[in-house]
Amino acid sequence: MKRIIMLICLLTLVSGCTVVRIDTTDIDNTISIILSKENKLYNHVGKGYKYYVPRGVTYIDTDEYNDKLYSDGDYYYLYIDAVSYYYQVPMVYDENKDVYYSKKLNIDGKNGYVEITKQKNNKYLINFVYNYARIETVVDKDKINTAILNCSYILSTIKFNYNVVKLMLDEDYLTKMEEKYDKFEPRKNVSTHIDFVDENKEEQDEEETEEEINDNESIEVE
Repeated sequence: MKRIIMLICLLTLVSGCTVVRIDTTDIDNTISIILSKENKLYNHVGKGYKYYVPRGVTYIDTDEYNDKLYSDGDYYYLYIDAVSYYYQVPMVYDENKDVYYSKKLNIDGKNGYVEITKQKNNKYLINFVYNYARIETVVDKDKINTAILNCSYILSTIKFNYNVVKLMLDEDYLTKMEEKYDKFEPRKNVSTHIDFVDENKEEQDEEETEEEINDNESIEVE
């Protein structure tokens, strides 16, 4: 009897919240369950959109419609495609059997895809597109399931403010971004944001090295 009472109390405490137990070792199962749940939670608001940052994930910074997040040593890059949202552009994707994982998504009228590609450094590039947004991250193999879980929670909670997006479009605010968001369509041999970050870091390192060499030469001349 005491156990029954304790169980009732526990259910009462969590009433109003949906507790879902899922097998996070199965990517298909994780994606299907999380994306099909109607989650109205949010704790981050951007320009014309909002979403929920799950526990274990930290918001770092925003660059226009790109958010940088962090979790357990890995960076997640979230891209919001407000232009495609406004014009209701459908996502076109053909599953690729030559990569580690490839799946086309169509859940509750929202489409997208998940593609996981093994990199040369034995890490895995995850491109998760859903609900007019995309998350890109590079993780170790043993972190793939956790990353998919985090991405699923974030993308499933994205909510757009139509009036705000329309206002910005009317003001020609997003015109220059239309080409930028064309990369939401999956294409081969396209540099990702993570590649761009790495290239910038290499260039910065080269510049710093050159400055150090010039400083040393100046010292020798003196």
